[in-house]
Amino acid sequence: MKKIITLLLVAMMCLSAFVACAAPAAEGEPTAAPATEAPATEAPVSEAPAAPVELNVVTSYGGDDGNRVNYEAGIAAYEAATGNTVLDASATSNEEWKAKVMTDFETGTEPDVLFYFSGVDANALIEGNKLVSIEEIRAEYPDYASNMKDSMLPASPVDGKQYAVPVNGYWEGLFVNKAVLEAAGVAVPGADYTWDQFLADCEKIKTAGFTPVAVSLQEVPHYWFEYTVLNNGSIANHLELPAAADDAVAQKWAAGLADITELYTKGYLPANTLTATDAETCQLMIDGTAAFLIDGSWKVGFFKENAADHLDDYTVTFVPGKGERVATEVISGISMGYYITRKAWDDPAKREAAVKFVEMMTADDIVSTFGATAVTALKNGATPPADADSLSLAAIEMNKGVTGFVGAAQDGLSPEARGDLFANVKNIVTGGMTAQDALASMLTK
Repeated sequence: MKKIITLLLVAMMCLSAFVACAAPAAEGEPTAAPATEAPATEAPVSEAPAAPVELNVVTSYGGDDGNRVNYEAGIAAYEAATGNTVLDASATSNEEWKAKVMTDFETGTEPDVLFYFSGVDANALIEGNKLVSIEEIRAEYPDYASNMKDSMLPASPVDGKQYAVPVNGYWEGLFVNKAVLEAAGVAVPGADYTWDQFLADCEKIKTAGFTPVAVSLQEVPHYWFEYTVLNNGSIANHLELPAAADDAVAQKWAAGLADITELYTKGYLPANTLTATDAETCQLMIDGTAAFLIDGSWKVGFFKENAADHLDDYTVTFVPGKGERVATEVISGISMGYYITRKAWDDPAKREAAVKFVEMMTADDIVSTFGATAVTALKNGATPPADADSLSLAAIEMNKGVTGFVGAAQDGLSPEARGDLFANVKNIVTGGMTAQDALASMLTK
């Protein structure tokens, strides 16, 4: 905090000195060269600096959020650089917070900048013309969000347009035990890894006496379910849900479940995969007896904590691709981002202040402080901290190579339907139930 206050005071002193010396040219106007001698009959002309703006901002970075300190540092830097003031009304994200955000828009007390969900939760605001699209903003500010991959900016379900500029989210990837692969004579997978190559590698790993895949079908079949379903479809149709047990989507899901069954019947999964806990199968990676694990970005911390003395044995890469899907298309989500509201955009005094706020809060260096190993839309990827470990660096490098992403299909299911389907995965792989019957059961929930 002392560092932030010092930065703020220094920046404000510099700003005061700058304003005292000369007024800035308006944006887009050429800066005149200094005259060597002013005409005696003309008084020097100077523009008054723009009056400081108070910007109302609402985010989910409430007091108990782990990134609250990073958010506050970003605000302090913005205020120091612009002279504007941020009136922050952030709170912890929950249903009550969501309801209050909606109520504020309904009563005309919405903020100028909103950090909010980018999916269906924002539909009502977009339908009501309460938020401004990136396309409209770029018509006046062409460089807005130019540091982001356009393909990774979330599109609204309402009109397909992009509104939110994201910070970070989650990803699901393939964690790899490099020591096991070396012992089995298998190369570390790269960005062009295919399902056929993966199956061949699993056979080599099994033959060498190791477990190819660490997974508990008893507790966490869903990571493999998502990727095998994606491998039998595409990111364009991944979020479609079955309406009947034999429709086209259900057939795609059944094909994905068949791929999991193949891994089981070929002996590529732990011998106790049907009864083991997730903790037990993950321990196989730590103990050096398993080669591959699909898990989320949060798993980086697990390896750092449990394999600190041999962390260099691990890396993370892309899950093998099949069919239309290339390996660099990943299951991930950027569920929230910064919006500029119509209220701020239509206010000449606040428009530019709001644009600059979002640009600063989504700049490469600021985004990197919010979790360098999380997925981002940054063209250059996140900047790793100076003391980053090898696994974190691998995660950052992987994210730079992402070419497309889609959320988890299971998130579209009710908790009851999801629980029923995943409870039956072990019955499917052992032949006790067909995938079609399992999907029919799911659809009754």
